[in-house]
Amino acid sequence: MLPSVLAGLGLGFSLIVAIGAQNLFVLRQGIRREHVLAVVTVCALSDAVLILLGVSGVGLALQAVPWLLVAVRGAGAAFLLGYALLAARRALRPNGRTLHVDADSPSPAAGAVAVRTRTGLAATVATCLALTWLNPHVYLDTVFLLGSVASTHGEGRWAFALGACLASVVWFTALGYGARYLGRWLDTPRAWRIVDAVIAVVMLVLAVSLVLPH
Repeated sequence: MLPSVLAGLGLGFSLIVAIGAQNLFVLRQGIRREHVLAVVTVCALSDAVLILLGVSGVGLALQAVPWLLVAVRGAGAAFLLGYALLAARRALRPNGRTLHVDADSPSPAAGAVAVRTRTGLAATVATCLALTWLNPHVYLDTVFLLGSVASTHGEGRWAFALGACLASVVWFTALGYGARYLGRWLDTPRAWRIVDAVIAVVMLVLAVSLVLPH
């Protein structure tokens, strides 16, 4: 059992750690300290569901319906493009506010305005779900790849799935709650313009990659 758990843990980390739309969203929410627990929970549970579907053999069944992945790829590209445009707009037209996240200091530094407006929980969860379930790469990594590798472990495939799920929980928890320590370097409008610009570029590249011939 233990070798299968460790194998799932290792492969899970290797797939999840790669920079992507989901990770960038978790990172941004962690830095802003907005609904971090909800975002981490949604990401980890979504990965767990997809991993279990793959291990149960759903991935092999879906290979017989190729148009489904094409439809998901198109929807994912459209969503990522929209998210990229919103991030680009924030980068090009900043509101001049900084993100004051120093928990030990109740008042912002001179000349800075602490961000008091927060994105609602429902909107945050909806965005997180969309970035997860409308991303074809998530299906390729979890349902198809992890499911295929898990099948090679025979009776230990569920232990393999447990390891992969554990990797997801550990990674998203570390990313979401560890991101707050970056706040001290992001307490300026210019820093947030750079962050949003990077997010816009990555999202755009991912959107284009989804519609290119595979």
